[in-house]
Amino acid sequence: MSEIGVIEDLTTVHGQNVFGNFDQFAKKIEKAFHVSIIYRDDRVRVTGGDVAVKRATNVINSLIELSKRGNTITEQNVEYAISLTFEDKTKTIVDIDSDIITRTVSGKPIKPKTFNQKVYTDAITQNTVTFGIGPAGTGKTYLAMAMAIEAFKNNEVSRIILTRPAIEAGENLGFLPGDLQSKVDPYLRPLYDALYQIMGADSFVHNSEKGLIEVAPLAYMRGRTLDNAFIILDEAQNTTPAQMKMFLTRIGFGSKIVVTGDLTQKDLPKGAISGLDTAVKILNNVEDIKIVRLTNVDVVRHPLVQRIVKAYDDFEAKSSREHRKKD
Repeated sequence: MSEIGVIEDLTTVHGQNVFGNFDQFAKKIEKAFHVSIIYRDDRVRVTGGDVAVKRATNVINSLIELSKRGNTITEQNVEYAISLTFEDKTKTIVDIDSDIITRTVSGKPIKPKTFNQKVYTDAITQNTVTFGIGPAGTGKTYLAMAMAIEAFKNNEVSRIILTRPAIEAGENLGFLPGDLQSKVDPYLRPLYDALYQIMGADSFVHNSEKGLIEVAPLAYMRGRTLDNAFIILDEAQNTTPAQMKMFLTRIGFGSKIVVTGDLTQKDLPKGAISGLDTAVKILNNVEDIKIVRLTNVDVVRHPLVQRIVKAYDDFEAKSSREHRKKD
């Protein structure tokens, strides 16, 4: 039986934002739910099966509310809103929109865009040590850095320390020109880029010169005790168990640690054990430590990244099943 859903008083500005250029988002909703959407004279008409119309209308209403709150609707917003309806979630994408962590130097708000990202940021707030584990593009490092910068601005911590293991992926540090800092800087570039975007180059340089913000390779952490600091270890899948233990035992009073990594993208030598793998097993039930797992659903980069991650996950799962059958 055909059902008709109607949404009234949708202004042109919000209509263009919600349905996208050349109605690309409307077409995506139509394809997902097998409905027909007609937007004319500030009125939206959705036609299709009973359940499909209800779900499509809920998605459109959620996107309208996001638009009214000043958001520019993206393809990720649309795809995530659609995925929530298929999971029969009682909450919508609107429910996480009000949680602004901080703003970039240009004034753009930084906030969780998925429920798992909200769980992740809440975990960072509530725990001394948080592990954020998931594929590329899920916002693990960026959200952690935003929270670190906000804590620093609010004088909750006196400094920020960002670190990565300098693991060579098919290259050798010795081949790079310059002194030691010049050799490790390429490995830390993603951290610099995020800092510049969130707090601005001038502010970063000023605080860095004063020693209040430090970006350094993991090897520089040995022998230190870090009090009243927000410490982020990025690309933790490339640590050894000994390095991970060394890092986690650097924590001092008033400090907070966030460890991020993607267990599917290890650059360690073949056969080497990842410190992140080991830490997750050992610390899973330790009080004041939270392990949050993000998935391809939480990818907030170009939508193609989400599809690439899912394709690799499916391939690896299939390969694993075939390997078990052979055994």
